[in-house]
Amino acid sequence: MHKFDPSDHALDGLLENNRKWAAAVMKEDPDFFSNIAHKQEPKILWIGCSDSRVPANHVVQLGPGEVFVHRNIANVVNHSDLNCLSVIQYAVEVLKVEHIIVCGHYNCGGVEASFGRKQYGLIDNWLRNIKDVYRLHQIELEAIKDDTARLYRLIELNAINSAKNICHSTIVQNAWKNGQELTVHAWAYNLEDGRVKKLDFCVDNNTSTEDIYNTDAQ
Repeated sequence: MHKFDPSDHALDGLLENNRKWAAAVMKEDPDFFSNIAHKQEPKILWIGCSDSRVPANHVVQLGPGEVFVHRNIANVVNHSDLNCLSVIQYAVEVLKVEHIIVCGHYNCGGVEASFGRKQYGLIDNWLRNIKDVYRLHQIELEAIKDDTARLYRLIELNAINSAKNICHSTIVQNAWKNGQELTVHAWAYNLEDGRVKKLDFCVDNNTSTEDIYNTDAQ
């Protein structure tokens, strides 16, 4: 693993890293880049946090072309974020991914910021989504006396909430109604040991979602 040199203002070191990486890939598989240049066929959509410590492909050890990725602060998915919904639509309807993973991570600064009363500016409007998750699970969370354990549980519940919102979207509802194979997962990544925890949410049809969100296929 390389580390960035802050004195490299022209970013020449990054370009050199890229040249070495491309050469190493070509040495191992001369046709690799030509094979992926004109199409992508990932089976996984990863929706994760923008945190620099949680790179999707590295965490699951998959190469270029294997994972379609969307990242934002605290891996939030809501019904009004057209950026995220556009990614989901393209992944489901065009790429025909078979798995959508929402992966939160412990020690998430976004979730921790939503945990308190301090204002941070524009981002407070985004963090409101996580505060809503706290409100929905307030009894469970406030029964947890240890602050770190409570924060970690909110991180898990936030990932599960985002996964539920994906299932509630008309994009996923239509895919299931049309017989498309698609499973939505919620995970949490531990920065301290590099391991992923599978959370208690894995849904592949609309029979597990609340009926109010189930819609007729388009």
